Amino acid sequence: MTTTPPYETLTPDCLLDAIDGLGLYTSGSLLALNSYENRVYQVGMDEGPPLVAKFYRPGRWSDAQILEEHAFAAELAEREIPVVAPLVVNGATLHRHAGFAFALFPRRGGRSPELDRCEVREWIGRFLGRIHAVGAVAPFAERPALDLAAFGEEPLAFVLAGDYIPRELYEVYRGVAAQALDGVRRCYDRAGAVDAIRLHGDCHPSNILWTDAGPHFVDFDDSRMGPAVQDLWMLLSGDRREQTTQLADLLAGYEDFREFDGRELHLVEALRTLRLIHYSAWLARRWHDPAFPAAFPWFDTPRYWEQKILELREQIALMDEAPLPV
Repeated sequence: MTTTPPYETLTPDCLLDAIDGLGLYTSGSLLALNSYENRVYQVGMDEGPPLVAKFYRPGRWSDAQILEEHAFAAELAEREIPVVAPLVVNGATLHRHAGFAFALFPRRGGRSPELDRCEVREWIGRFLGRIHAVGAVAPFAERPALDLAAFGEEPLAFVLAGDYIPRELYEVYRGVAAQALDGVRRCYDRAGAVDAIRLHGDCHPSNILWTDAGPHFVDFDDSRMGPAVQDLWMLLSGDRREQTTQLADLLAGYEDFREFDGRELHLVEALRTLRLIHYSAWLARRWHDPAFPAAFPWFDTPRYWEQKILELREQIALMDEAPLPV
């Protein structure tokens, strides 16, 4: 694994030169936006409103995989589904400069959705139903799937092979994580053969911006093939009763445009478990990036791994409970 900081040479001058090289002349103003996986900036322009420039993390996605993300977002935008798709500049959406792949997006503001309101949940559900109706038309050819191997088995093996877990907690974490993956397998067995479609993939509330015109969806960087419920469960919170109400509202809107397969509810806690395991491996993989130790200083502490052990134990119990009702 490389230990070179991935964005070491992405200086402000390099960034501005990349955009100026497209014939879009910048004013020199830059505002870094909240992103750890990629580097994202609001860039002032000599003419017109600011743009958002996204510089992809080197080595994470191939150009073909990024272009599939762009094509999916463009396909949704063509159907007037409110997503923020990359701009076509000089006939292309993906550009390169000084070894970096980057794309430009229109700036779209908004606030966090008020997910405690049933009408907001229904509205979001309608747009997710529209996204998934398009996502089910054809599969990705290049982008990977969200499954047990990619989000569970391989990430766990990566963490266990490194020097990330305190020695006194290593065997405990390894054992609990193995039990958790067994629970995930049982959930998938109970769900049976559910469809995999093109997803947003990381549909947490921060990737939905709300305006008076309703929601719009941003950041399709984690778009993958997977079960539709992946884009629903991260919008649920609270106890079982609260989640049941929230899910009912989401599905009331969702099923205006696409039927939801209730068997997928067996996967909610399984997907939450996979996200927990994948998240620890994500931090481990990025630890050579100086932004990560600064932002996540607790990652290599015993307290972090004790907390993960507790969370996985809770998930083991939850995965054996009955799914939320539809």
